[in-house]
Amino acid sequence: MTLSTKVKSTTAKQKMMSGALTGVLMTTLGVAAPMVALTQSATAAPADNLVAAKRLNKLLTNTKSMTANFTQTTKGATNGTFKGSMSVQRPNNFRWETKSPSEQLIVANGNSMWIYDKDLEQATKQGVDSQVGNTPALLLSGDPSKIDKNFKVTQPYENKNYYVLYPKTGDASFKNLSVSFSGGKPVMMVLNDTLGQTTSIKFNGIKLNPSVSSSQFNFTPPKGVDVINQ
Repeated sequence: MTLSTKVKSTTAKQKMMSGALTGVLMTTLGVAAPMVALTQSATAAPADNLVAAKRLNKLLTNTKSMTANFTQTTKGATNGTFKGSMSVQRPNNFRWETKSPSEQLIVANGNSMWIYDKDLEQATKQGVDSQVGNTPALLLSGDPSKIDKNFKVTQPYENKNYYVLYPKTGDASFKNLSVSFSGGKPVMMVLNDTLGQTTSIKFNGIKLNPSVSSSQFNFTPPKGVDVINQ
C-alpha cells in the first residue's frame, strides 16, 4: 500500500467516524449505556422524568466552560480509536481537535461550523441555524433550559449521575443519548446511531469552568486549502 493510499484510507475512515462526532457536536449524538451504568445495582430506583431533567439541567448549568482530552472509540461498520482535545464555552462554542492517529479539527461558534481535514487539505464550512437548539450540542455548549423541551430525560439510578435522553421528535437520527458525571464533571458519552454503530467518548484531564479564549472557536483556512461551503 502506497503512502498516498494509506493517507486516503485513514482519512476516509476518520471522515466516517467524524460523521458520528459531528453528530455529537451538532446533530446526531445518540448513545448506549456507558460502562459505569452496567456496574450499578439493579435494585436502585430510577428518578422520575421531571426530577431527572431538573438534576441534569443543574449539572449542565454549572458547566459554563470545559476543556479536556478525549478518547473516542467507534465499533460497528467502522471501527477505530482516535485521541485529541476539546473545549466548550456557552453559548454555542465548541472545539474538537483529533490529533492521533490522524489530524482533524471541528470548530463551532454559534454562527458557523468548520470541519478541517489536514491530510486532504480540505475545509468544509456549514451554517448553524436555530435548529441547534434541538440537538445534543446544547448539552455541553448550548442552553440547558431547552433540554426538557427537546428530550425525554431519564435517570436509571436515582443515586447515580448517569442520564439517558430520548429525542421527542420523530425525525432524529439517533435513538437515545446518555451522559455520565463524576464530581460534577461530564466524564463519558456513548452514542448509538441509527446504523447500529456505537461510539464512546471518554474525557480525562477535565478542567471545569476555565477561562477559554474566544479565538479557540474561530477558524481561518490555511493557504492552499480547498474550501467547501454547505
